Amino acid sequence: MDSLTREPVDLRTHSRSRRWVVALLCALLLAGIGYAIWFWPSGSAGEAARKRNANQPIPVLVATAEAKDVPIFLDALGTVQASNTVTVKPMVDGPLLSVNFAEGQNVRKGDVLAKIDPRTYQAALDQAVAKKAQDEAQLANARLDMARYAKLVANNYTPAQQADTARAQVAQLEALVKQDQAQIDNARTQLDYTTIVAPLDGRTGMRLVDAGNIVHQSDATGMVMITQLQPISVMFTLPQQTLPQVARAMAQGPAKVLAYAQGATGSQTGVLDTGTLTVLDNQVDPTTGTIKLKATFPNPQSRLWPGAFVGVQVQVDTARDAIVVPPAAVQRGPRGAYVYVVNTADNSVVRRNVKVGHEDAQASIITEGVKAGDTVVVDGASRLNETSKVTVVQPGAPGTTPTQPAAPGTRRRQAGAPG
Repeated sequence: MDSLTREPVDLRTHSRSRRWVVALLCALLLAGIGYAIWFWPSGSAGEAARKRNANQPIPVLVATAEAKDVPIFLDALGTVQASNTVTVKPMVDGPLLSVNFAEGQNVRKGDVLAKIDPRTYQAALDQAVAKKAQDEAQLANARLDMARYAKLVANNYTPAQQADTARAQVAQLEALVKQDQAQIDNARTQLDYTTIVAPLDGRTGMRLVDAGNIVHQSDATGMVMITQLQPISVMFTLPQQTLPQVARAMAQGPAKVLAYAQGATGSQTGVLDTGTLTVLDNQVDPTTGTIKLKATFPNPQSRLWPGAFVGVQVQVDTARDAIVVPPAAVQRGPRGAYVYVVNTADNSVVRRNVKVGHEDAQASIITEGVKAGDTVVVDGASRLNETSKVTVVQPGAPGTTPTQPAAPGTRRRQAGAPG
């Protein structure tokens, strides 16, 4: 009985002890949180540290706005096409005696590419020449007969009908001689076809037939394909909204066109060749809303190759005395484009809203907000505000992160761009 009555008393004591332990732990936790809040740097010491950091000049890279003439280009992606492409085929049938070109060889117009056995065609030519000689002999005799009959008729020694018959015989033989000459010309042409020559200047492709084979005029594949590389063409398209600019540029003279290696548009080292705009298509493609254009390039070093994709820039205008800054200087926010202009007197910055007339990978034309000679921030603008102080550093100096240039080939345009 005694043991039964003591058991509940022990349980209540144990429960009270556990509650005291939990309360103590909670108190310690609250104390730790209060300590952290009280001594956190957001207090007076932390605020002072932030103010000290805020007063430190921010390193930036700068550039000077310039007034200069800027060419206005439109960007496109084009496909290189040979000016002329010819599949060389045999014009006559016969055994192929020789192939006189190497695959990938540059050839000139008139160069001998291959020869077909000419003996059959030479025999046909000889036969036609002999036939003409025979008919010419008959014609000469008929003319003598006609002259004799003409004298006899004049003296009334023979009827006029015989003279007329003689004249008709001469006319028939003259026509026969002309026919013989046509046969000779045809036979000589067939013989000439046994020597296959290059029809234009260009570069040969893969050889499609070897010497020793019998070739036919009806062969579909041909012997080799020749492509003309100099000059060469580039086909590309532009949005239909650019049609007035392109048409105006062509009306003023040959529009300059630059061809770039794919992905290197705007890079001076990426220029493959410089040409002119030669064709503006006569209609807009209604399915894509684009216009087709063709540019011609001299391609002296054969850097443009048929079938390759290239970047294309067409110069449609030139902005005279435009205010130009690097594209990295122009920032964009909810209220539009702006730049940070450095006051060199006290190294402070001023944020100015600007209007961008035209922008490409090399320069941004500012039509409002910046004047020539202003110093603008091109790197470090993300850390600036109206109260910032800056220190100008050289590119690559510690504490600066060089701004990556605009991706080659990108071109941003603003409404109301010049040109």
